[in-house]
Amino acid sequence: MDTPIEVLNRVFGYDSFREGQQEIIEHVVKGGDALVLMPTGGGKSLCYQIPALVRPGVGVVISPLIALMQDQVDALRALGVRAGFLNSTQGIDERQAVEAAFVGGELDLLYLAPERLRVDSTLRLLARGDISLFAIDEAHCVSQWGHDFRPDYLALSGLHERWPEVPRIALTATATPATHAEISSRLGLDQARHFVAGFDRPNIHYRITAKSEPKRQLLEFLRTEHPGDAGIVYCLSRSSVEKIAEFLADNGIPAVPYHAGLDAATRAAHQSRFLREDGLIVVATIAFGMGIDKPDVRFVAHLDLPKSVEGYYQETGRAGRDGLPATAWMAYGLQDVVQHRRLALEGDEAHRRRQVLHLDAMLALCETAGCRRVMLLDYFGQQLDKPCGNCDTCQAPPESWDATVPAQKVLSTVLRLFRERRQKFGVGQIVDILLGKKTAKVLQHGHDSLKVFGVGTELGNTEWHGVVRQLLAQGLLAVEPAHGALVLTDASADVLRGQREVRLRRDAPRPARSRPSGGGGSARPAVELPAEAAPVFERLRAWRAATAKEQGVPAYVIFHDATLREIATLAPSSLAELGKVSGVGENKLAKYGEQVLEALAS
Repeated sequence: MDTPIEVLNRVFGYDSFREGQQEIIEHVVKGGDALVLMPTGGGKSLCYQIPALVRPGVGVVISPLIALMQDQVDALRALGVRAGFLNSTQGIDERQAVEAAFVGGELDLLYLAPERLRVDSTLRLLARGDISLFAIDEAHCVSQWGHDFRPDYLALSGLHERWPEVPRIALTATATPATHAEISSRLGLDQARHFVAGFDRPNIHYRITAKSEPKRQLLEFLRTEHPGDAGIVYCLSRSSVEKIAEFLADNGIPAVPYHAGLDAATRAAHQSRFLREDGLIVVATIAFGMGIDKPDVRFVAHLDLPKSVEGYYQETGRAGRDGLPATAWMAYGLQDVVQHRRLALEGDEAHRRRQVLHLDAMLALCETAGCRRVMLLDYFGQQLDKPCGNCDTCQAPPESWDATVPAQKVLSTVLRLFRERRQKFGVGQIVDILLGKKTAKVLQHGHDSLKVFGVGTELGNTEWHGVVRQLLAQGLLAVEPAHGALVLTDASADVLRGQREVRLRRDAPRPARSRPSGGGGSARPAVELPAEAAPVFERLRAWRAATAKEQGVPAYVIFHDATLREIATLAPSSLAELGKVSGVGENKLAKYGEQVLEALAS
């Protein structure tokens, strides 16, 4: 029987484990249960794949990612691993072939969707085979406190009751202490060993900018920082997704939409293109992305505010899985706050309480004047010793200013409208009154006769919107859910009475930033590419693209960019030398080695 390190080297082509992996793997190999919290790109999949290859039997992986199972299995088969899946996309002949392989012990790993475990025939099938372990991927889906609850996950606690001797490993990249506790409780893993890796992704540069003209801002970001790069742009609505994808395509940037309103065939085609093509951008709702294993996503952009820090962390974590520099960019504005404040007040009391807590944490991250990475990690219960130096607030620290008087003017306007006129209005009308604008709406309601009319000319329209946005973020203003009107909160009174100072951030101009070196923490260091190696790297990428197209698999299934960069830099001249490159295992060396050497020699 191979040891874990032998499997890592022979199958996956790596000389050493990443931080935390070896302890987890050895624990599961010995038959122990485990709950693993590890960031995206930290190497979670090896934590169950290697034990499944070392232990006798078949590793059964529970994954919600039906659309990606084929790619996951293709990637394993390229390594020489005997893998298969069972889901609703298969015909009866294919399904029966996989079932026979499982029962016959001819598989190393079998992927299942969680809903299949509700079907008696699946349970009967599993009872006929020899199971080495159960791996529950994306385990946060069991948590109703979290951001991506899937009811089918609740049934997974029954696995231990039916197969008490089979070790279980549950894995997720996103869990606050509360979500962590709920996963443990719902899956019956309180007695398991819990492994919590560092959540830091130091190769990702975090940046949140004030939203003014989001389309133009996005286009500038892509053209100046990520020309030709693959990435994901997240929008809140299906309509926005369609419009942004069309806008990018019209401006010469290859982009496709992805949302639940598209038919299944179109979604599958767009996802397949994203995985297989270099430089394609997917514009999507949050329906896209979980489990996406594309390592060379160079940026994730948000044009709307995510609903929670957990969602933001998971979505941004899809960038830079290869450890190379990547960007998490967001345009964030007043309407985001207004819309989310309204949405947070819908549903039952428990749901509202959860949504408000999620939103408050997300707004605090957006409005902080301190290091964003420090605040992000603190949300997940981890501390960073010092500011990261790789986020916008570290590179261009914003000033804070005493905004008590402007805040009083806003709150006073809201108060007078209600007390004197029994009226409530949204942001636009409040700002127009403060600026003394005699618009048709102001004149219609006689607001030009209010004492506060025109008292705010010291600030401009954009600045007033920024003040209102931050007052909403701090809970000094609220939004009425029915019509989006501004209303006071319990905390407003102290400001109006002058008993509470209000300090707001003033965003500093963004300096030109240098791209970080990448790597560190949970990611492997990137190999620096010397100038003379650049054309060799591009030649290797062209070979990889043609090979991937011929085989009908994503390019990363052949080799990751990081591996090609190392090959281009080291320029191995023999199979023996090529076999020493990180990411070149036995199977890939035998399958592609001669072709790589030919590409290097051409």
